[in-house]
Amino acid sequence: MLILMEENYEALSREAARMVANAVRRKPDVRLGFATGSTPLGLYRALVRLHREEGLDFACVVSFNLDEYIGLPADHPQSFHSYMRRNLFDHINVRKENVHIPDGNWTGKCIEYCAHYETLIARASGIDLQILGVGKEGHIGFNEPTSSLASRTRPKTLTYQTTQDNRADFAPNEQPPEAAITMGIGTILEARRILLLASGAAKAKAVALAVEGPITASVSASALQLHRDTTLLLDREAASELRHRDYYQRVVETTRKLNPERLW
Repeated sequence: MLILMEENYEALSREAARMVANAVRRKPDVRLGFATGSTPLGLYRALVRLHREEGLDFACVVSFNLDEYIGLPADHPQSFHSYMRRNLFDHINVRKENVHIPDGNWTGKCIEYCAHYETLIARASGIDLQILGVGKEGHIGFNEPTSSLASRTRPKTLTYQTTQDNRADFAPNEQPPEAAITMGIGTILEARRILLLASGAAKAKAVALAVEGPITASVSASALQLHRDTTLLLDREAASELRHRDYYQRVVETTRKLNPERLW
């Protein structure tokens, strides 16, 4: 696990965009795993800017999103379909047939649909680069506490804390979704590279647990310690509770000398 620290959110977003853009340039048909939430917004804005100003080409990129709410129409403003169109897909030249987002309104059996989503990822030869955020409780995707570290794409009941956190995004008379389809931890760990973004003091405890705590189903992000090529890109506040920041910086400096490809 490589820990990169930037001064603030703006610098973090620029660096994340540089990394993703390099992945696209090196492999035009790269398979990207996308996340939603507030943290990746700066990354997506920067990618749109690179597309418009430098011609970053997404024509052959294939994407898979981590999750989607169950029971929320795709055109609902708070659906992740809407989020991705609004913040990225409507502004770049990605092909619609190359975009995959879980269907939270599948009319058949949800378990069968989730198996189908796994098959789509496998047919695409897997995900080359998975982008992640991290929840305040240390979860990735909707892999809430107690999720199996071997879990696959599946329906997941959301915790009370998650539904309360989501309530502000919905109208006062609207009930936030209580379940979602999410890639499992096992699915995420099969990505060839993983880039986790975290910003702000509210994420500092989750980051510390994920990096320096035990590997546990109570903190699904801790499973990233098992992955062979995970990079955490943090701003100063998100890194504030890490006990070994100086050591992580020395690791980066050594990596820059001995294995610069690891730094994208």
